[in-house]
Amino acid sequence: MDYGIIFKGIGGFYYVKYNQTVYECKARGKFKNQKVTPLVGDYVKISILDEEEKLGVIEEILERRTELLRPSVANVEQAIIVFSIKNPLPNMILLDKMLVLAEHSGLEVIICFNKSDLDVDFDYDKYEHIYRSAGYPVLKTCAIQGDGIEELSQYLEGKITVFSGPSGVGKSSLLNAIHEGFSLQTGEISEKIKRGKHTTRHSELLELNNGGIVVDTPGFTSLSMMEIEPEELKVYFPEFREAGDNCRFDNCMHVNEPGCEVKEAVESGGITRERYDAYQYILTEINDQRRKSKRW
Repeated sequence: MDYGIIFKGIGGFYYVKYNQTVYECKARGKFKNQKVTPLVGDYVKISILDEEEKLGVIEEILERRTELLRPSVANVEQAIIVFSIKNPLPNMILLDKMLVLAEHSGLEVIICFNKSDLDVDFDYDKYEHIYRSAGYPVLKTCAIQGDGIEELSQYLEGKITVFSGPSGVGKSSLLNAIHEGFSLQTGEISEKIKRGKHTTRHSELLELNNGGIVVDTPGFTSLSMMEIEPEELKVYFPEFREAGDNCRFDNCMHVNEPGCEVKEAVESGGITRERYDAYQYILTEINDQRRKSKRW
């Protein structure tokens, strides 16, 4: 029995890399009975059935350190959240939601504003300040011109990283710029609606020359916050934590309570108004979704 990692899964077949060789594997029936589905990124034990044809079977799935739902992938350590400066314009609420879900999943996060060559009206310095103040590394990149590619590559070294963001923001182009051998398909942008057409059809692990592994994954344009409890949302805004520890009430939601140090920090500029507004917006959305779900 041998040990490897699932690099790709399509139609019930899992492509497991073991000892520099990729084996096409099926999963044992016991996993279906246990209602366990192998995920890209899973560390697995396999039995090799045919060395010449490179066929095997998955016998065991090792315990997952992390598990993401969107995209479905295991054992990721960090997320590169990519938004374009233009074509399409960035949706900042969507970015804040993605940050919440990344925090909820226990991932380190780097924010990447791509297509810097189109930076005409976008106030990059403003948004860099907002998210650096929140504690996140922020990069400005351009796959075509090579801007920021070296710095981005350094963040990827030796880690398993998921690239996430809406379609059409240039995730595949960035990966191609980092490691030309990928030759990933890049998405064209609809001139009519300025939204990306989905081009990546499945999650897949891709190896880098620097020892890093990245997940190329389908894009998305909306996220559900239903898996986040209203009371825990504040924990996923890292810039709230220090001030929140000094609130008058331990269960302060940072909305209407007296003696709220988070609101004081917003007024004094220690926490940006944009992030606090995003927190209120997402909190309202979570509560509204939960009220609607209870009606049924």
